[in-house]
Amino acid sequence: MTDFDDTEKRDALREVADELREAESDEAERIAALVHRVSDIYDDSEDTDPQHVYLNMRNILQISEQGGIER
Repeated sequence: MTDFDDTEKRDALREVADELREAESDEAERIAALVHRVSDIYDDSEDTDPQHVYLNMRNILQISEQGGIER
């Protein structure tokens, strides 16, 4: 198995998120937001940890289930 450093992991995840956004659907945008948020774990400039990311992702999904912020 190939080992990737944190920068490579972050960049790969953000590239996937960007590709998902190109689909221009609500579901793709939600998944892109989640993938991008996970990439923050591997970004030294972000002050976050896996638990913080999990709680944020859960919040994103709950808001989506309720019809979004602008209900």
